[in-house]
Amino acid sequence: MDRPTARTSSPLHIYLNDHLAGATGGVELLRRAARVHQGDGMGPELSRLAKEVSEDRATLIQMMKDLGVPVRRHKAALGWLGEKVGRLKPNGRLISRSPVSDVLELELMRLGVEGKVSCWRTLRVLADGKLDHTRLDDLIRRGAQQAETLEKLRTATAADVFAT
Repeated sequence: MDRPTARTSSPLHIYLNDHLAGATGGVELLRRAARVHQGDGMGPELSRLAKEVSEDRATLIQMMKDLGVPVRRHKAALGWLGEKVGRLKPNGRLISRSPVSDVLELELMRLGVEGKVSCWRTLRVLADGKLDHTRLDDLIRRGAQQAETLEKLRTATAADVFAT
């Protein structure tokens, strides 16, 4: 196996930076969704989730520092850009937002949260003695609650969108 050099990264470095990119895109998507739904019942929940996921992203960055994993800003920028590009997908409407977009975005947000929980679990196993296990357990629980909230929002939205 190749040893990491200044030009390459270890698998853990790549893994955590990929999760950071996903977290960056996820925060952007949640913030935008919260703005879109500011005047309806989903707005407050999405705003709360956006704040929590942003905090989780900051926690990931701190854990990366604790583990000596350099943040690859270009990967985080790609996560940010990916969310912006994702807005350009055809949605069956020319100038307005499709209700199907809400369902798909809630599914994507839930998948992102599930991925984040998997990352916390991986760190729980790998970072013995280097990271606070109690903190990771709290993050795992919080992520599970976030996924549950997103699933409730997704189910209600899908029932509403596809019933019409």
